[in-house]
Amino acid sequence: MSKIFYRLLLIALIAVPALVSADSVVEEIIARVNNQIITRTQYQREQQQLKEEAQQQDPKQAEKIANEGQKDILRGLIDRQLLLDKGKELSITADTDLIKRLDEMRKQMKLDSIDDLEKAAEAQGVSFEDFKQNMRTEIITQQVIQREVGGHLNVTKEEEQKFYDQHKADLERKEQARLSEILVSTEQAADDPQKIAAAQAKAEDLLKQIRAGASFEEIAKKNSDGATAAQGGDLGEPFERGKLAKQLEDVTFGLKKDQVSDVIRTKQGFVILKVTEHQAAGIPQFSEIENRLQEAVYMQKLQPALRDYLKKLREEAFIDIKPGYVDTGASANQSKPVVTTAAKESSARELKKKKKIGLF
Repeated sequence: MSKIFYRLLLIALIAVPALVSADSVVEEIIARVNNQIITRTQYQREQQQLKEEAQQQDPKQAEKIANEGQKDILRGLIDRQLLLDKGKELSITADTDLIKRLDEMRKQMKLDSIDDLEKAAEAQGVSFEDFKQNMRTEIITQQVIQREVGGHLNVTKEEEQKFYDQHKADLERKEQARLSEILVSTEQAADDPQKIAAAQAKAEDLLKQIRAGASFEEIAKKNSDGATAAQGGDLGEPFERGKLAKQLEDVTFGLKKDQVSDVIRTKQGFVILKVTEHQAAGIPQFSEIENRLQEAVYMQKLQPALRDYLKKLREEAFIDIKPGYVDTGASANQSKPVVTTAAKESSARELKKKKKIGLF
């Protein structure tokens, strides 16, 4: 349970730490964005996450990658708060999408209810309310980006073709097949010939049903002993040629998409395999990957457009940054905070209070 849960938490909990409201926690403030604050704790959390991601990406270059990303940490935190503020302005609540995502997570973890999901979170020492709030934050920022930036971008056929021509070497691929399985296990049969024969007979009967028109996926859900039964037998990511056991590869790579193998005897039992995708080696035709090309060009356009949009939001916002910290996304047209005498006196009182409780 814990490995699955932590994997599902990555985006919703670690990658999107919540910003703290200005009146909820007394700790070192490194930036103010409108009526919200960014704390040193949040900044340090992002630093730690950056190191962990760099380590996963390339252990040998992890330190270099992390150091390069350090300069943009505050920029990312400010970006997020500006998008949340815009989401509030646009009346984006994310309530419906939040419920959908939680239910999808519940299904992935094979839990009966949202209450069970909450218990699973708390068993890992995670506040479920914080977890939901961080997931809500992610949904809102994504929706703002789509509505305010992505929705205004157009990708032409000419741009797709140009990208295809420029990246042909990167698009070259090995032969690979995506598979689904139905397993009739013989693990409990030991060397009992009768049990083994019964398992084989069951597998042969299931294959007969499939070839008579029954759904492979439904047969897998109801009859497979494999761990993939709930997914209709889907084995996930495609297998490149050379990655499967030769016994299975010789069979599956000789099949076309949607074709089903004969019953195959393996150490685990009797297996029926279906090829759900089969791609040839080499550079794919433009028509085969047009959707991927469109997405690639879209993402190419989205990054600079989003950066321009966030600079515009900065020009409309109140942003005050503590000396020693830098917002690398700042706009040259950004107005500087005006500090009044009353504000100075308030800051002095706040500093005195923090010194009293040992924050400085």
